[in-house]
Amino acid sequence: MSVDPKLIRQKIQRLDAGARPRVLDLFSGCGGISLGFQSAGFEIVAAVENDPDAARSHGLNFHHGEDRHSIPRNITVTSPAALATALGLGAAASAFDVIVGGPPCQAFARVGRSKLREIAEHPEAFRHDSRARLYIEYLAYVEACAPLAVVIENVPDMLNHGGHNLAAEIGEILASKDYVVRYTLLNAAFYGVPQMRERMILIAIRKELADDVEFPAPTHWIDLPSGYQGSRAVALKLATGRDLLTEATGGSAYKAAPEAVETLAPAVSTQQAIGDLPEIMARELLAEGALRRGTRRLDAMLPYGGHNQQNDYVKEMRTWPGFEGSSHVRDHVIRYLPRDYRIFAGLKPGDQYPEAHRYALSLFEAELERLHAQGKRPEDGSSEWDALKAAFVPPYDAGKFPNKWRKMEATTPARTLLAHLGKDGYSHIHYDSRQARPISVREAARLQSFPDGFRFAGTMNPAFRQIGNAVPPLLARAIAQTLRSQLVRGVATEDLPRVAGAGR
Repeated sequence: MSVDPKLIRQKIQRLDAGARPRVLDLFSGCGGISLGFQSAGFEIVAAVENDPDAARSHGLNFHHGEDRHSIPRNITVTSPAALATALGLGAAASAFDVIVGGPPCQAFARVGRSKLREIAEHPEAFRHDSRARLYIEYLAYVEACAPLAVVIENVPDMLNHGGHNLAAEIGEILASKDYVVRYTLLNAAFYGVPQMRERMILIAIRKELADDVEFPAPTHWIDLPSGYQGSRAVALKLATGRDLLTEATGGSAYKAAPEAVETLAPAVSTQQAIGDLPEIMARELLAEGALRRGTRRLDAMLPYGGHNQQNDYVKEMRTWPGFEGSSHVRDHVIRYLPRDYRIFAGLKPGDQYPEAHRYALSLFEAELERLHAQGKRPEDGSSEWDALKAAFVPPYDAGKFPNKWRKMEATTPARTLLAHLGKDGYSHIHYDSRQARPISVREAARLQSFPDGFRFAGTMNPAFRQIGNAVPPLLARAIAQTLRSQLVRGVATEDLPRVAGAGR
């Protein structure tokens, strides 16, 4: 189905007249991309998110918690027309200027290029294919809404997933629909995010507006660890050189990201990001009975207190317009891990599970010696001995799970936050041995660059999942600022608003 040129002209004229570009966020989660785009002067008009807690978070932060914006929506059963009608936006084709988001790559893994072409031409043909279903729906939204631009975010493996460069395959479809397409890899640490998070970013812009696509210039510098460099090399194996997208479209393909240079500001460190937050002395709270097993709700408010390190990053997180912090911190809650707090205290920055396991064994041996001195040492192999060991030593094989634990370094950005952080917070153990604990929900939010006034619906584990799944707002803002300068003719990036007000 071809797009009416008049509709495209009307959208361009609207932006040229000074209107804010209207964004539809698909697979929005709690709203990391939305927040970044809103901050760059875009209007967040609608979102589609299937997870109930994440959908409520998005509605709470961008639409005053209105019911119609806070309900979960399954993209496979919510058509663009139905969404526009439910939100009172009129016709879907004229309601949005930009579509952002990223269908989970598992949904279209191993779907070949020929099948993707057929999906684009005959979207009903492969609805039975669970691997392609979400991708079909995503394309259907682009087809129905005729956006001026599309932004897709995903994991780097999307460039080399089962032998397929899925970004190139998606780009080929978008290019056939009159978009100029480029994709690259961006690391969030280069854009002021205190986290070394590598992501694939694909941007498609209507050919009426651009003959190339620009990516944001880095604002910070870090020498990334070798593991990140190696992962990037694997991901780019199928993206370098000429590919079928290049041959089909005359140049719309992989584009190397702008390089960061050492003269830029150093990357924001973990300590700079979370060092001002109230200390949580886990072992002391456990001994006092103040830390117990049970649901961790997000309604507790802790005063910032005197631990007030006001660097530029902290100031931005506390004063983000529309999402300002207060005199108290919200969501500063941690997992209940009574066996492991003492292990955390003995680890050095950068230590992982093998070091943790050895230290736990040393604690167990010390306890056996203490009991021996009292004449109470259990017999080796007895049930009492087994129970005592279980109280000190985690059961995981140190050879099989070397990366299961990691104590963060204070002076570098954090490693990538994961969606299952709520169930396995060991990947981000606080660098402060006195506190000896995993990071809190609010600390995770800070490491993703969510401001202190951003609200997360649900309890602790759903909040961790929302944060881990999100696009860092500061990375999204950098992308949005550069994109807006390409969409709105005559507007330079430096003229764009740095932070726009929230919609709550």
